[in-house]
Amino acid sequence: MGRASHGAALGGSSLMGRASPGSLPAGGSPVAAGGSSGGGLSRGRVLAAAALVAVVAGAVAGMAGGVAGGLAGARMGEQPAAPAALPRVAPAPSAPLTGLSATAARVLPSVVSIETGTSGGSGFVVDGQGHILTNAHVVAGSTQVTVVLADGTRLTARVAGADRGEDLAVLEVDHPGELTPATLGRSSELAVGDQVLAIGSPLGLSGTVTSGIVSALDREVRLGDSRRTAVQTDASINPGNSGGPLVNAQGEVVGVNTAIAASRGGGNIGIGFAIPIDRAAPIAERIIRN
Repeated sequence: MGRASHGAALGGSSLMGRASPGSLPAGGSPVAAGGSSGGGLSRGRVLAAAALVAVVAGAVAGMAGGVAGGLAGARMGEQPAAPAALPRVAPAPSAPLTGLSATAARVLPSVVSIETGTSGGSGFVVDGQGHILTNAHVVAGSTQVTVVLADGTRLTARVAGADRGEDLAVLEVDHPGELTPATLGRSSELAVGDQVLAIGSPLGLSGTVTSGIVSALDREVRLGDSRRTAVQTDASINPGNSGGPLVNAQGEVVGVNTAIAASRGGGNIGIGFAIPIDRAAPIAERIIRN
């Protein structure tokens, strides 16, 4: 009766359905555990199948051992993996600065930050005797201020004099040897479209350089106590830039940054104004003489 009778012949064995050699009858021929000689495997076939399984298992084990041994040998001979490196250009050879980079490097040592205790601004050295030009509104109400040089050196400066109508003032320090004078150019030689740099300490960020062009000449704006003509530029000028230099592409001072047209939020909108150096320089000379 198929597998059910096979289980009965085993007398309740838990290995139901598994081939078994069984017991040998008197005739000596192996029969299936179910008692049917036609439905079971002969002892010879069982032994042959077992031998084949053993051969295959041995071959697989040998192959696995060979692969494992090969991998282990390869690992033992491996070098540590090099750290990943992203592709980058080769370092450029050392070369002198050119263009606006050279201009900024030439002027920055002459520019100072000014601290009054309640506010601040910018200025630049105009001679070798320790004089610094700035805006009058930067030092209004002060007789003594602190100037911070490009290298971080802090010096005490006196307010030598001011022209509030022109919004210009001159400071004087006792250690002129530590100062680097700027080169004064001629604002009369400017043309609309010329490239310029504004340098100073906007929002207290000393040594800030912004670039732009001359947007207009002889623009009438209110400077100090009256209306004056100014150089208009789109170089970014913000609170703290006041008193700093506007320079041309040769690094020559052509203006004193002094005012901006601001939006309601008070930020720069690309309209700044500088006192032409052709007007500022004679006023500075007069203050120094007196």
